[in-house]
Amino acid sequence: MEQKKILIITYYWPPAGGPGVQRWLKFAKYLPDFGWKPIIYTPENPSYPLLDESLVKDVPENIEIVKTKIWEPYQLAEKLNKSNKKFKAGQFDVGKNQSWKSKLSIWVRGNFFIPDARVFWVKPSVKFLEQYLKEHKIDVVVTSGPPHSLHLIGLQLKKKMPNLKWIADFRDPWTEISYYQHLKLTKSSDKKHRQLESEVFKNANVTLATSYTDAENFRKAGANAVCITNGFDETDASTPLSMTESKIAKSQNSEIIAHKNRPQTFTLSYIGVLEQLRNPENLWKALDELVKTNPDFANSFALKFAGRVDDKILNSIENSSLKKHVLNLGYLSHDKAIEEMQSSDLLLITNFPNESSKGIIPGKIFEYLATGKQILSFGPDQADVSKILEQTQAGKHFSYNDSESIKKFIMEKFELWKNGNSIKNTQNIEQFSRKNLTQQLAKVLDQTVH
Repeated sequence: MEQKKILIITYYWPPAGGPGVQRWLKFAKYLPDFGWKPIIYTPENPSYPLLDESLVKDVPENIEIVKTKIWEPYQLAEKLNKSNKKFKAGQFDVGKNQSWKSKLSIWVRGNFFIPDARVFWVKPSVKFLEQYLKEHKIDVVVTSGPPHSLHLIGLQLKKKMPNLKWIADFRDPWTEISYYQHLKLTKSSDKKHRQLESEVFKNANVTLATSYTDAENFRKAGANAVCITNGFDETDASTPLSMTESKIAKSQNSEIIAHKNRPQTFTLSYIGVLEQLRNPENLWKALDELVKTNPDFANSFALKFAGRVDDKILNSIENSSLKKHVLNLGYLSHDKAIEEMQSSDLLLITNFPNESSKGIIPGKIFEYLATGKQILSFGPDQADVSKILEQTQAGKHFSYNDSESIKKFIMEKFELWKNGNSIKNTQNIEQFSRKNLTQQLAKVLDQTVH
């Protein structure tokens, strides 16, 4: 039986690093198992905020990849202000950390590039793909955002070709994402963002959400929304560590070697990008107090970062009692990041604090789950992340106002670790495997074409 074809329009594709690339990379990996042949449409010359060559190995052999050139204004923005590099990953200086250059750059980004700075790829892509779709039999087209400008490619193609089956995949919300309120939008710009978002919701055959709350919000806004979360790849999670602790240590400086090789180190790790809008200041305060008041904890504790952490967050921690306990490994490949998860005792995940972000489920939580390690989570009350942790009994979720309860949770895990009773958890996590999630996607695709 001939496989049906799906054209995946995505900005992020290996060698891009970070979580944005993995969703459709993994779907593309497993879709052929369920009767679908993926074809990738992606920029020829993108400006990625992160690179990760290790993800190239997951690109299916002989997959068709179609590329066209893109023009992006980021080089101009970075000349104006070096911190504008953060924009590529949706990060901003906030509050007292904003200089006048940051404020100006944010205002320009929000009001001149709607919905984002990749919008200049829309017109040439529509022209190219309209011809491509006439010459090739494609059963379903998928646009994946952010950048949400890619949804405008799908929207314009749908208007030109009404019979086109189009799925808009929202890895993050558009106007409901936390940093939207920091874009310094004029009323007319805000109206344009919301109008375009509404058109996408109403014209896409299906809108995919990565969380339960987002799917419900999209439905309220007029979308035919379905939730398919992100997940973990069993081939990643089950891979034994390819490096011993000593080999990992040799790649770091001598101070870190001594720390990593100590058998009594109780390690709390944050893996990934941590920006100012998701900074758990109450956690750093709680850890600072534990280090100062509990010698046993202080002698055993390490705070490990593997990824890109905002300089202002690192500077704040450096000025506290935690300074001597920090291991900052910098950005690591996806494979190495998983090794660091597996070698940790407690894993940290953070979300934006406002209620509108309760539907955001950071992709790394699923890889955290696959390790069986306990998870310490921060974000708004009644968050979807909290539901997942309760369902899997894999940790606890806190608000950014919690204090004593954080210290209590950490000390409970520390005591268990000290007594050799660290909790391993794999309850109810099979539903989040990439292969099972791809099977869910295939059912949605089959329903869309019939």
